[in-house]
Amino acid sequence: MKNRKSVFTLLLVLMFSFVLTACGAGNGNKEDNAEGNQTPNETSKGKTSLLDEIKDRGVLKVGLMGTYRPYNFLNEKQEMDGFDADIAKEVAKRLGVNVEFIAQEFSGMIAGLQAEKFDVVISQMTITDERKQQMDFSDPYITNQVKVIVHETNDSIKSVEDFKGKNIGVGLGTNDETYLRTKLMPEVGEFKIMTYNDVITTLKDLDADRIDATINNMYALKPVVEEQGFKIKAVGEAIKSDQAGIATRKGNEDLVAELNRILAEMKEDGTYKEIFVKWFEEEPQS
Repeated sequence: MKNRKSVFTLLLVLMFSFVLTACGAGNGNKEDNAEGNQTPNETSKGKTSLLDEIKDRGVLKVGLMGTYRPYNFLNEKQEMDGFDADIAKEVAKRLGVNVEFIAQEFSGMIAGLQAEKFDVVISQMTITDERKQQMDFSDPYITNQVKVIVHETNDSIKSVEDFKGKNIGVGLGTNDETYLRTKLMPEVGEFKIMTYNDVITTLKDLDADRIDATINNMYALKPVVEEQGFKIKAVGEAIKSDQAGIATRKGNEDLVAELNRILAEMKEDGTYKEIFVKWFEEEPQS
């Protein structure tokens, strides 16, 4: 009798062990399948990369101001045009997708990018250490020389050293505004900063003597001055050089690498030079 009980007990133990082993193997297969069933476009965290998302969607969404001639503006056909727009079109073409332009005031450009309103910003977004903490950047695609701009009758301002006590206009949320507030004012003394959402309004106030000076690059001012007939002039040497890059949300290294490859390819095959000469009537600096 005792032998029969022992055998029965042993059989129960063996059956229970078999069931546990089978269940464990089943769970292991489910976990393996959960990891192995990722689609080719998914990362290890199960999220599609932005580069693959753009290619799957077939559209590159580009944020830009649309009011910054000759970089980006609406032409007579109400189509987005300009240097930035042409760069964006060429980048999209080489990615094998279409381009969609989304107009955004510059002061809200970073917030719009973070909110996934667009995939990239191609709107003269100057590369700075502060912005690198919020966004990833491609290699620079243009360098701009920034100068002091005054009314043509103004002989009292010859450089930034003469800004103390004056009213100085600048684009809201731009690198130029940061430069005035954090670098220049501590060096030359207090002056009043007037901010604007577009270049034309800034120059209108300068032309009407509502501000004493502004800072900007001549590429941006030349077409506006020619079209509007503003009586303004640039004085002194360039106060700084700004390099603009294509900005995207952080963590998209594969997209940044592809953008860099495309920009380098455009420069090598002459496409970049063609676009530059078209809008600025001079060859880009090497």
